[in-house]
Amino acid sequence: MNILFLTQVLPYPLDAGAKVRAYYTLRHLAERHGVTLLSFVRDSDCAESIEALKAVCARVETVPMRRSRLRDGWALARSAATGEPFLIARDSVPEMYRAVRGLMAQQRYEAVHTDQLWMAPYALAARAEARRHGDNPRLVLDQHNAVHLIPQRMALSAGNGLTRAGLKREAGRMAAYEAQCCARFDRVVAVTAEDREALLGLYRNGLRPASFPVIPICIEADAAVAPRRAGEAGILFLGGMHWPPNADGVRWFAREMLPEVGRRAPGATFFAVGRDAPTDLPAGLPIVAPGYVDDAQSYWDRSGVFVVPLRAGGGMRVKILDAWSRGVPVVSTTVGAEGIVCRPGEDIMIADTPQAFAEAVAAVLSDAALHERLSREGLRTVRARYDWRTVYSAWDEIYEST
Repeated sequence: MNILFLTQVLPYPLDAGAKVRAYYTLRHLAERHGVTLLSFVRDSDCAESIEALKAVCARVETVPMRRSRLRDGWALARSAATGEPFLIARDSVPEMYRAVRGLMAQQRYEAVHTDQLWMAPYALAARAEARRHGDNPRLVLDQHNAVHLIPQRMALSAGNGLTRAGLKREAGRMAAYEAQCCARFDRVVAVTAEDREALLGLYRNGLRPASFPVIPICIEADAAVAPRRAGEAGILFLGGMHWPPNADGVRWFAREMLPEVGRRAPGATFFAVGRDAPTDLPAGLPIVAPGYVDDAQSYWDRSGVFVVPLRAGGGMRVKILDAWSRGVPVVSTTVGAEGIVCRPGEDIMIADTPQAFAEAVAAVLSDAALHERLSREGLRTVRARYDWRTVYSAWDEIYEST
């Protein structure tokens, strides 16, 4: 069939979890169907990335995403006036609506694959345009997160009362929007069982669970390396810190855990790698925050442990799979590892208080037997459960069932 594939971020290179999910889903579908990719692009996206996607897709079209304080102010005003979530209003771009309608008028598409909730309004516009031409494409929404959980959980740790109130308001608006929006799709796919239950809990209209499957995020697990031996003293966090849950986690680790790790494992250095690292990280501690890097291999090479100190979020942390595939042991909070099949103490360490988290990180750095067990078992888990070439056959049921 012909599928229109809508993405909020250009799904290449694979430097973010959302891109990993979209790219391998795109790869799987494009091996079986004719796929047109319509994606937002940002100033940081390059022509080489678009060319790489053209090698996968039948057609690639892009629309610029331009953000500014003025646009954010408009989105806040729209949200206040209409009750629409700010995160949805911010991504309402007239040029994207025009591009969607133009494609639907040019070609018949049997399905519209909608990557993340932000693209749902455009998928609904695509169906409306198709119906004008006598068609009725299947709408599929790939929900990377139960989005309302993110501001809801951030509110729990917000110190400022106004911030907490704003997050609670956004969580309520997002929950209402998700329920209303998801009900208009033929299939809604969650990446974790936890997100699926959270989304189903929003409904009061008897949504059938059969129309709400779970397909986890996967990677190219057959490229996983051999287990690593202990010896490196680096502590790595890798992820965009423009995403508030990541920034909160990095601050929390640096302020409340790193000093204790240093006492237990002298010489440890914290690498906080990713876009927009917080500028208020504590001075005088061994912290390296280089910002976004095109190739993080040197930081992986110097790291003996990968940390996921998240207190908020939803979906899956793809970087845990990435760390496992590289043989790097992982220490995470329960929220950070949510949705991932794991065995605490065997392929991952789970800790939810600053003291326990610091102790776990120091243990991985100083205990060679623990380090090697976590490395070996993490590799085993990612190969067995998270290889896209085997797991993503589940998408065939979504698109080929009646």
